[in-house]
Amino acid sequence: MTKRIDPRMHSAEHILNQAMGRLFDCGRAFSAHIEKKKSKCDYRFARALDETEVRRLEAHVNAVIACDLPVTAANVDRMQCADAFSLERLPPDAGEAIRIVRIGDYDACPCAGPHVARTAEIGRFQIISTSFAAGTLRIRFRLRGAGLATRAEYPNGD
Repeated sequence: MTKRIDPRMHSAEHILNQAMGRLFDCGRAFSAHIEKKKSKCDYRFARALDETEVRRLEAHVNAVIACDLPVTAANVDRMQCADAFSLERLPPDAGEAIRIVRIGDYDACPCAGPHVARTAEIGRFQIISTSFAAGTLRIRFRLRGAGLATRAEYPNGD
């Protein structure tokens, strides 16, 4: 039986990954476990986040979700992707056409998973907990409800 990935949660993961990069100059998660009720992402990081940073990250992700950005996908030739994206997590049989998922102009990355059509479908993002050990920051999160009021623009890292 194939595991079904929840499009809302998976789209939230993309936004979280980009937010980590913008707020903390951190790469995308090197490991993720995405489930409908709660999910977790692991990042290579030098320290734990304090409570203020956790709330700032959560608010940033929710601000992006509230922008109601379109989520689109297009196949791009692998050679065109090599300079713009990390392809290290692609399976060996990914082929020459790589699917790039874009969340407005906020995020873009190779991905084969299901996504929402617009970010406002995601609902409210909530960080449940964080932990840090041996150079790995783990962020556990869940989603509440669906649909948020839209905002004019997403934050730039503030």
